[in-house]
Amino acid sequence: MTSIAYPHLLAPLDLGHVTLRNRVLMGSMHTGMDDRARDYDKLAAYFGERARGGTGLIVTGGIAPNIAGWVAPFAGKLSWPWEVNRHRKVTRAVHEHQSHICLQILHTGRYGYHPLAVAPSKIKSPISPFAPRELSERGVWAQIKAFANCAALAREAGYDGVEVMGSEGYLINQFLCERTNKRTDDWGGPYANRMRFPLEILKAIRAKVGRDFIIIYRLSLLDLVERGQSWEEITTLAKAVEAAGASIINSGIGWHEARIPTIVTSVPRAGFAFATRELKKHVALPLVATNRINMPDVAEKLLAEGSCDMVSMARPLLADPDWVNKASANRARDINTCIACNQACLDHVFEGKPVSCLVNPRAGHETELLIRPATTAKRIAVVGAGPAGLAASTTLAERGHRVTLFDAADEIGGQFNLAKRIPGKEEFHETLRYFRNRIDATGVELKLGTRVSAQQLADGGYDEIILATGITPRSVRIDGIESPKVLRYIDVLQGKVEVGKRVAIIGAGGIGFDVAEFLVDDGHSPALDEHLWRREWGVDDSFTRRGGIDGLKPQPQPPARQVFLLQRSEGAPGKRLNKTSGWVHRATLKMKRVEMIGGVHYDRIDERGLHVTIGSNPRLLEVDHIVLCAGQEPNRELHSALTALGKTAHLIGGADAAGELDAKRAIDQGTRLAAAL
Repeated sequence: MTSIAYPHLLAPLDLGHVTLRNRVLMGSMHTGMDDRARDYDKLAAYFGERARGGTGLIVTGGIAPNIAGWVAPFAGKLSWPWEVNRHRKVTRAVHEHQSHICLQILHTGRYGYHPLAVAPSKIKSPISPFAPRELSERGVWAQIKAFANCAALAREAGYDGVEVMGSEGYLINQFLCERTNKRTDDWGGPYANRMRFPLEILKAIRAKVGRDFIIIYRLSLLDLVERGQSWEEITTLAKAVEAAGASIINSGIGWHEARIPTIVTSVPRAGFAFATRELKKHVALPLVATNRINMPDVAEKLLAEGSCDMVSMARPLLADPDWVNKASANRARDINTCIACNQACLDHVFEGKPVSCLVNPRAGHETELLIRPATTAKRIAVVGAGPAGLAASTTLAERGHRVTLFDAADEIGGQFNLAKRIPGKEEFHETLRYFRNRIDATGVELKLGTRVSAQQLADGGYDEIILATGITPRSVRIDGIESPKVLRYIDVLQGKVEVGKRVAIIGAGGIGFDVAEFLVDDGHSPALDEHLWRREWGVDDSFTRRGGIDGLKPQPQPPARQVFLLQRSEGAPGKRLNKTSGWVHRATLKMKRVEMIGGVHYDRIDERGLHVTIGSNPRLLEVDHIVLCAGQEPNRELHSALTALGKTAHLIGGADAAGELDAKRAIDQGTRLAAAL
């Protein structure tokens, strides 16, 4: 049934030989399950759950067409007939729910993390230690043949089509750009030569698979690197791709070596759809918009205004496999929204771990983390309505337990209520909206503004007690720490104190970086204004600059304050931040002229400011205020009191291990405990 609220999103799309049931494409994302035959049962369950959730078209993680195209040694590959059977598990699981699925053919080229990598020219990439071998004329044709062979095997495996990965700086994209193609033969030089490679691939695939097979071409609309493609070249290629037999063009944004963020939470929603909208003027093929499209209203607006014909989302369907079904039932309020944190998805990919999701720990673990009805309903008390307590209480109640959730605050969320105030982290509001609705739907008895005692818990007749009591900020021993200049980060983020124009932050972990961003932007978020955001990062939206950036410098807004971000340990602050988003935070503060200093010894605080020693050099930071972000300790006061009364309790979240306020671990821990009780 098509929802009145989202008629464009849920309308079918006729591709001629096949009709997709809606306009949602699950974008490609490597899962860590694609690489080993033994994991394909898990992969089938993962994709099957998204198909059951209503997704119209699914694209797998990148699968190499040969060994040279591997992401890394023994990564996912489909080049031999005996590799087909494992894929049939995946296609059967998807077709069982009337969805369609395409295999993405990804040849990494010089991005390959192995010594067998090949490329149009022998130019080492900044993200791999291996220099590629330059392809000969014969080698170029061998790669084209490998793409076509992979597509034929995909058809044999039951896939409805393939996506040819032509963007993000991989092999095809490397042929297209002067930056990485220095050839002087028929595959280099003029753009007509450079674009031969993708066109020959498309022609070879279409000849192998016939007309009744979907071919998606992933086309880089914005390379976001110097000496990338011009807009004229991109539109020329798009028209040629259409003529060569592609069924759909999917938008690609940015190379992996680009220094402009494209998918983190601080990127505005649908912040790159302007490029897809412009391309629609040049081709008739269905076009897919992508990047930071995470809620039905965002997708519906893009489709209704004619910016695209489909929307691509990968991480939002990790966060909630029932995303489409909920939109169809006009229940967007119940969607577990992707907050684009990257912590359990992309960070896991780069760490060699299976993909999951911070807000949905079942993602990637569908066969092991099962939420089954409880055999015996228990009375359970959960203390603390932060991420861990929310996950535990709602999962327990979903299973049929009778749950009472206590929190001394007047609203749920714990530390998420601080995170949502950081510019660029507005998506945390969505997580709290989701949990508020989950509390109502599952029947959790919520008692806010209630500081429950150990004696009350002991006398309450509960079968289980779970403590998600969070953290307390770690104290710092510095001469003068009692000065009125010294502020707690909690008070700063809650707006309880006025902060001066010159500020030193003690502690450069995740909280320190968040507070710095809050202070330099004075709480105003560029993520809420896509034009301002593009100007701040130097992204061209006039389609006049090669690669979308050539010669265009970032134009950040002046910082609201002068900020010093300090840490005791040697080295540059921020090195321990998350791999795929940490560089964005460092670059953001650098643009805002934040002075980030490591190897700091804190000497004393007086009316003049903060006295420090850096190396052997004393320095006075003449600041109005000093904000303490020096870490946290688990809050186990209630646990100690219960133990003294002879009661046992489960510790989860920050109460178990404070760390850097790890919401990923907290939600996972709360969910797994609740699934087991």
